[in-house]
Amino acid sequence: MSHLLDRLQFFKKTKTAEFANGHGETRNESREWENSYRQRWQHDKIVRSTHGVNCTGSCSWKIYVKNGLITWETQQTDYPRTRADLPNHEPRGCPRGASYSWYIYSANRLKYPKVRKPLLKLWRDARKQYDNPVEAWASIVEDQGKAKSYKSIRGLGGFVRSSWDEVNEIIASANVYTVKEHGPDRVIGFSPIPAMSMVSYAAGSRYLSLMGGVCLSFYDWYCDLPPASPMTWGEQTDVPESADWYNSNYIIAWGSNVPQTRTPDAHFFTEVRYKGAKTVAITPDYSEVAKLTDMWLNPKQGTDAALGMAFGHVILKEFHLDNPSEYFVDYVRRYSDMPMLVKLEEFNDGFKPTRFLRASDLDNQLGEENNPEWKTIAQDENTGQLVSPNGSIGYRWGQSGKWNIEQKDGVSGAEVKLQLSQIDGGSVASVAFPNFAADQSNEFWNHCEHDEILFRNVPVREVTTSDGTTIKVASVYDLMMANYGLDRGLGGGNVASSYDDTTPYTPAWQENITGVSREKVIQVAREFADTADKTKGRSMIIVGAAMN
Repeated sequence: MSHLLDRLQFFKKTKTAEFANGHGETRNESREWENSYRQRWQHDKIVRSTHGVNCTGSCSWKIYVKNGLITWETQQTDYPRTRADLPNHEPRGCPRGASYSWYIYSANRLKYPKVRKPLLKLWRDARKQYDNPVEAWASIVEDQGKAKSYKSIRGLGGFVRSSWDEVNEIIASANVYTVKEHGPDRVIGFSPIPAMSMVSYAAGSRYLSLMGGVCLSFYDWYCDLPPASPMTWGEQTDVPESADWYNSNYIIAWGSNVPQTRTPDAHFFTEVRYKGAKTVAITPDYSEVAKLTDMWLNPKQGTDAALGMAFGHVILKEFHLDNPSEYFVDYVRRYSDMPMLVKLEEFNDGFKPTRFLRASDLDNQLGEENNPEWKTIAQDENTGQLVSPNGSIGYRWGQSGKWNIEQKDGVSGAEVKLQLSQIDGGSVASVAFPNFAADQSNEFWNHCEHDEILFRNVPVREVTTSDGTTIKVASVYDLMMANYGLDRGLGGGNVASSYDDTTPYTPAWQENITGVSREKVIQVAREFADTADKTKGRSMIIVGAAMN
């Protein structure tokens, strides 16, 4: 029957058969509309895919295809079984993935290049006047009025559609002009991460490299990656997979909204609580992850550093100073730079730390011939002699390729015991440390009343360099203990007498900045470190985008 006639006869009473004393009726009408629902799930084939937008989850999905178009998608359930003491990875997926085909066919998806309307008008007018596109671009940027007209509206929208040829000409002209006027190293950019598109990454990086431009790190651009990781550890988030969360006994989710940004892995975070692990969330807002944890700390936005320093103050005092943890002391001695010596230079009425003492600073380069300027120095606790232990960057990139961090003399290969502190037998010097919390330019949080430079006493020793000069050096461990304001009985000012002291960086000091109570800070720091000590490191921090 024609649907048009159906519409015309919609209000016309039709003959029906009643039943149930008139409470029901039987109609004879078209039910073709039901076919759209039946056909909604039809498909020609099922293919395996993932949502390749550099998502950390990379979940495996079944993609149902009909006539070359995606009709729907569901999660794969054929992941390999994990080991017996770990939960399985599946089910994996999230609402964003389940609706990903909507993004593909969305009318809002960009399919053509867009340019701000004022800039495009200026460009087209300039191209009518100049045959050379570089000269056309110069006529725009060298005119202050024209340049301001399109730069001042950045961030306000106003994009209009252009063509690929036109935008390519604009970009090329702008780059050529910049190279001519300022040099090729003034053209900077970055490509997509290789994990998202190898071709796009190679195209952009090759273009910039061949013209002498500067390739920025895509790593620093993504909001869900911590740039401090490569600066601190030399590796870019070289972290374990999410299943390793289940191996932990104490987890701090710091700035990471796990259920939202790590949806397919979030079940590990909740499942670990069933085996007794404690979880803590550190977020300014009561986010999804805060609802899953045993404890929630909410520092003011931008004050996480103060909270972290207070954690460090408590842990160093209780597990290194008052009751040294054998596990902690051994760990930092073997796997960190804390035994390494740092040169001190005279500053005001005291000293300031500068750079690591290197083999190249010492007589005969301490016997090191390969990259001595990149090999750090420590003291052997057994002999008192200076040694260059394996594992510094000079060894990693040296001819012999000694990558492992080991307590061995780099020249002789003999076993050594690196000395963490110079407090026994050394002298004491007043060393300057910066106090960034004294900056009064930001009115968002309360500021401490201490000076911008704090002098604290540090145990030091003297070393004679290759030119015969005698200098003072201190270990990273001693400098760190002093920086945290711990009272080691060395005298001097700017040391904390208790946790209630407002000297940087005590729990009481951070409370004034972050708004988090000192009692909670002491509790979390103590529990976190105590768990790590008793379980040999099974305490974990999940670092998220908010910590950038």
